[in-house]
Amino acid sequence: MTFQIYDTMTRSQVRLSPVKPGEVSLYACGPTVYDDAHVGHARAAVAFDVLVRRLAALGHRIVYVRNFTDVDDKIINRAREQGRDWRELAESCIRSFNEDLDALNCRRPDHSPRATEYVEQMLEDVQAIVAKGLAYVSGGDVFFDVAALAAYGRLSGRQAQDQEAGARVAVDERKKNPADFALWKAAKPGEPSWPSPWGDGRPGWHTECSTMSARLLGPIFDIHGGGQDLIFPHHENELAQAAALDRPMARIWAHNGFVNVNNEKMSKSLGNFFAVKDILKVWPAEVLRYFLVSKHYRSPIEFSEEGLRESGKALERVYRALAAAEEFLGGPDDGRVDVSSDAESVQRLVLFGQAMDDDLNASQALGHVFDLVHLLNKNLDAGARTAAAAARRTLVAMGEQLGLWRRRPADFFDSLKAGSGPSREDIERLVAARNEARANKDWPEADRLRQELTGLGVALEDKAGQTVWRRV
Repeated sequence: MTFQIYDTMTRSQVRLSPVKPGEVSLYACGPTVYDDAHVGHARAAVAFDVLVRRLAALGHRIVYVRNFTDVDDKIINRAREQGRDWRELAESCIRSFNEDLDALNCRRPDHSPRATEYVEQMLEDVQAIVAKGLAYVSGGDVFFDVAALAAYGRLSGRQAQDQEAGARVAVDERKKNPADFALWKAAKPGEPSWPSPWGDGRPGWHTECSTMSARLLGPIFDIHGGGQDLIFPHHENELAQAAALDRPMARIWAHNGFVNVNNEKMSKSLGNFFAVKDILKVWPAEVLRYFLVSKHYRSPIEFSEEGLRESGKALERVYRALAAAEEFLGGPDDGRVDVSSDAESVQRLVLFGQAMDDDLNASQALGHVFDLVHLLNKNLDAGARTAAAAARRTLVAMGEQLGLWRRRPADFFDSLKAGSGPSREDIERLVAARNEARANKDWPEADRLRQELTGLGVALEDKAGQTVWRRV
C-alpha cells in the first residue's frame, strides 16, 4: 500500500506523489509566540512529527518548515502588559516552545523562519498583488479584495460572507467588503513597523506563510499542515494570495483535530487551556505524547487526567515487556537484529505500516503494537531467544516511528514515579475539605490542608469568595 493522507481541499484521501521524487516538502503553521505552548500546540506538533517520521521510514528525504509568528497584535499587547520589549517576549516564548517540543521528542524542522525575517519578501508579494488589481490601499492599510478572486473559498467550502469578526478577521469601514483581509497594516503609535510604499507598518498575519513557504519550498510543494481552526480564514487567505501570484502552493492540505476540554475546543481565548510546562510538572513528557498519538490525528481528542493515566498505563505495558527482554537478552536493543528471522514479527510490522500509510492511522497502528507486545512476552516465556530479539527490534522500530519508548525501561519507570502527582479529583477533594474547614472557622485544619496541597505542588488563591488552584 502506498502512503495516503486526507486532503482538505478535495475532501478525500489521496496518494502522496511528491513534486520531487524521493523528497517530501512540508510546511506546517507554527505558533504566535506570546505565551507558553498549550496542549493544542503540542497536538499539531506531534501529529506532524509522526508524519515526518513515517515518511522518513518509507525512505523519503523530508524538507520540513514550521514558522514562528513573532510580531502580532497579541505579542505587542502582552509585551505592553508586562512592560517588556516585544522582541524579548517573542524570543523567550520561542525558546520555551522549543524546550517543550524537545521534551515531547518532536524533531526540530529543517527551517524555522520568523515573520520578522521575511518582511522585505512579504512587501514584494503585496506590491505584486496590488499591481494585479487584487488588492487596494485604504488609510495606509492594504486589503486583499476577495470579490476579485473567483476561486476564493475553495479550500474551506465557505463563502467570504461567512467570516466572523474577531481578533484576526477584522471589521473595518475602510474595507470594500467585510471579508477583505489585511496584507499590510499601517503602524499605530508605539508599535513595531517597517517602511513601505504605503507608509510605515507591518505585514498582516495571513501574508506570512504564503510568502515564507514560497521562498523556502518553492511555488508548489507537497503538504501544507496545521490545525483545523486554520482552514478558514488563515489557510483560505494564504491560498488566495498564492493564487493571485500564480503559485499553485500545496498539493495536499492536512489538518489535525482539536483538543477539547469538557467538549469545548481548548484555546487561550476561552481560558480553558493547559500549558505543556504545567502538565510536564506532573506527568512524564512521553505520557503526554502517547496520549496525543493515541487518537487519529484528524479526530477531536478530549483532554483529561484520566486520559493521561490510561496513557501512562499503556506505556507501562510496553516498557515492562522491554524491561523483561533486556534482562533475558542481556542488554538493550542495538538495532542490529534481523527482524526477518521471525515471520510473526514481520507480519505485525507489515500491519503496522499499512495502518500508518492509511491516513497516518497511528491509533490503529497502536493496536498492532500491543499485539507485538503480547508476542514478545510469549517468546520470552518460551525462552525463544531469536524470536524474542526480533520482536523487540520490531517493537523498537515501531516506537521510532511514533516517537515513543525511546528510553531505557528503568529510566521510564523512574520518571513515572517522579511525575505521579495528585489527580484533579484528589486536589478538588482537598480544596473542598479546606473550604469546609474555613466555613467552620477551623483555622488550624484549614492551614494544615493548605500546607498539604502546597506539598503536592498545588498553589491556592482565595478571591471573590472562591478558591482557585493551580499546579506549580
